[in-house]
Amino acid sequence: MPQALGRHIICEAYGCDKEILNDVRRVEKIMVAAALACGAEVREVAFHRFSPQGVSGVVVISESHLAIHTWPELGYAAIDVFTCGDTVDPWVACNFLIEKFDAQNVQSFEVQRGLVPPVLLKIDDERVS
Repeated sequence: MPQALGRHIICEAYGCDKEILNDVRRVEKIMVAAALACGAEVREVAFHRFSPQGVSGVVVISESHLAIHTWPELGYAAIDVFTCGDTVDPWVACNFLIEKFDAQNVQSFEVQRGLVPPVLLKIDDERVS
């Protein structure tokens, strides 16, 4: 039976607070807080505010990453939460972000990443070494 290497939540958040989505410092603070809320270990943070509006950023965590791209003029945020291992629940971070951005309409789904049968993992390990 295949085993997933990671869980990737893709979240479409609509009707978000437009002021928050355009404030790079607030978006960064919320994203880092979401990572910590789900028990992830934050490694690096990089955020950028575009002109005239919008923010993009990533929080690199030991377990993978959280990323966001915002369109404040539309009240929309594209959010990704990708975690590996079984100690961090990406849904905790996603739900935290939905709440803090005050999203009114959300479409989210989970993709299992790296569905590789154990036999193939062994073969791939041998190719790498």
